[in-house]
Amino acid sequence: AQQGRVREKAYGKQKIYFADQEQLPAASDAELRGLDGEIASRSAQLQALQQSCRHMEAELKDLNSSMTTPEIAREIEALRKDCAAYTEKLERIKSGTNHVTPEEKEKVCREQQLYRREWRRRKRMATELLDAILEGYPKSKKQFFEEVGIETDEDHGVVLPATV
Repeated sequence: AQQGRVREKAYGKQKIYFADQEQLPAASDAELRGLDGEIASRSAQLQALQQSCRHMEAELKDLNSSMTTPEIAREIEALRKDCAAYTEKLERIKSGTNHVTPEEKEKVCREQQLYRREWRRRKRMATELLDAILEGYPKSKKQFFEEVGIETDEDHGVVLPATV
């Protein structure tokens, strides 16, 4: 700094040193245009290389996430075993003698429908009866149910089956 090659600036307690640009030769307009052209070509080259790098990184990610040949072979073998087990199970089911006939199935469906209808009817009757009692009851419905010991379907998470 004392010889004049580097300049010094003081900012409070700090000092900053930088090259003295007055000692550097001044560039002509032609040189500046040449440097600008070189900067533009290098920037284009940089962008092309960055694009190529992103493309290669994406390809690497795809390759890393895909299965290797030994892994695929193990997966195929496991799937073949599963397929054989399911085929054997299907054959056992087909060869079984305890199939349900359509008549038996229809009978069970009719019985279920009858019981479901009866359940709804009885639930409606009980609800109407309880509503009539609760009209003159001074406490809440929940308190009445607790005192009398009534357990509802909802208390046990029971839902009336849907119509088939």
